[in-house]
Amino acid sequence: MDTETRKRAGYDEDFHAWAFEQATLLREGRLDKLDLENLAEELESLGRFERRALESRLEVLIVHLLL
Repeated sequence: MDTETRKRAGYDEDFHAWAFEQATLLREGRLDKLDLENLAEELESLGRFERRALESRLEVLIVHLLL
């Protein structure tokens, strides 16, 4: 199994373990070992989630201020 296949398997099989492994690799500066494709995908997803959460909270705040 090549490195990319192993990275994908870890991501697909145990996301929690994969995330902690990526954080450890990042902190240790072992950038060549990072699962860059999935890491970028997760960061983008997190950014979208945070934006939607903020928009939702702002909508609630505006509605409360108008009432």
